[in-house]
Amino acid sequence: MSVRELVILGTASQVPTRHRNHNGYLLRWDGEGILFDPGEGTQRQMLRAGVAAHDLNRICVTHFHGDHCLGLAGVIQRINLDQVPHRITAHYPQSGQRFFERLRYATAYRETVPLTEAPVTADGPLAVTPGYTLEARRLSHPVESYGYRLVEPDGRRMLPERLAAHGIKGPDIGRIQREGSLDGVALDEVSEVRRGQRFAFVMDTRLCDGVHALAEGCDLLVIESTFLDEDARLAADHGHLTAGQAGRVAAGAGVRHLVLTHFSQRYGDPKLFERQAREAGFEGELTVARDLMRVAVPKRR
Repeated sequence: MSVRELVILGTASQVPTRHRNHNGYLLRWDGEGILFDPGEGTQRQMLRAGVAAHDLNRICVTHFHGDHCLGLAGVIQRINLDQVPHRITAHYPQSGQRFFERLRYATAYRETVPLTEAPVTADGPLAVTPGYTLEARRLSHPVESYGYRLVEPDGRRMLPERLAAHGIKGPDIGRIQREGSLDGVALDEVSEVRRGQRFAFVMDTRLCDGVHALAEGCDLLVIESTFLDEDARLAADHGHLTAGQAGRVAAGAGVRHLVLTHFSQRYGDPKLFERQAREAGFEGELTVARDLMRVAVPKRR
């Protein structure tokens, strides 16, 4: 059975707290696993969450501030220690190549697993697979940062009542799907487009075009909300979003499920983030992230 869910490994910004680890997020997408921003302690959080190195196929780093990448060394070495049988691909800003190399070879270990370095240099597609296209968009932060977006190809939904009206049944259903028409009946007459699901991961950034482009039409949007609205000037100065800004982005983009994360340790009540996102106009499903939480990608409508 295919599984599409987000496993939240850590939710703290800048420094870990007693209850929040550094960042770390695993997207399970059918048979693949994409690990985003493995901060310090990610390897242990994976163990606590029941995530194995064998579950990983890609690693995506938004930028090279420590809370988003210091766990890379341990994760990469664990991949090799466990002798993961498939190739792993790593995406990260090209400008941080020296940081990636330092983390990859932080200590001595035996390399047993092919790791493909695929740095990001510009907006656009990074990988195209049968199950999804992975894209990147530039964000606005003091260091170069990219957000990531995963888009499933559109499919088709067969309409039983229209099939019956044209007398199409049994093996002929598969035939019209393959050939596009059958005995003068076009596929469009007995089916409709089933929009592919969309996921986006938006970390450390001010409001910018990239944020809106990544969020557009998402079924599940994971977005930083480091600050509350009363600290909006501080957020802008440090290249971050507030909870209200994240809520407005999600509302304007038609997001179905919003996940707020990357919280500053200055705030004690996580309910305030939800309240401000709601006050900003977001009416969909909303989750204030906690470590080790699992969030399912919403089912298709």
